[in-house]
Amino acid sequence: MVIRVFIASSSGFVAIKKKQQDVVRFLEANKIEFEEVDITMSEEQRQWMYKNIPPEKKPSQGNPLPPQIFNGDRYCGDYDSFFESKESNTVFSFLGLKSRLASKAEP
Repeated sequence: MVIRVFIASSSGFVAIKKKQQDVVRFLEANKIEFEEVDITMSEEQRQWMYKNIPPEKKPSQGNPLPPQIFNGDRYCGDYDSFFESKESNTVFSFLGLKSRLASKAEP
């Protein structure tokens, strides 16, 4: 399975862009294979993302904002969940991967 990071390339929100960059940089630095899926370029992908986020993980109002992270079709979480796993050094578990590179994770 490939990690899929759903992003919005044309987001006007600086905070969203920074969160997206943080996830992508971490994956690149740890040589984790991933695919960026730009929801601003594909209505089909955007609808897929919305449909596959579990109801309990969706915001009470509005749509979930990028970045949203999946391992294949399995939902991993949003940026806040990713950040928490990074802080607790559990990103590989969060992503559903074996921790083959755990010793190289960011401090």
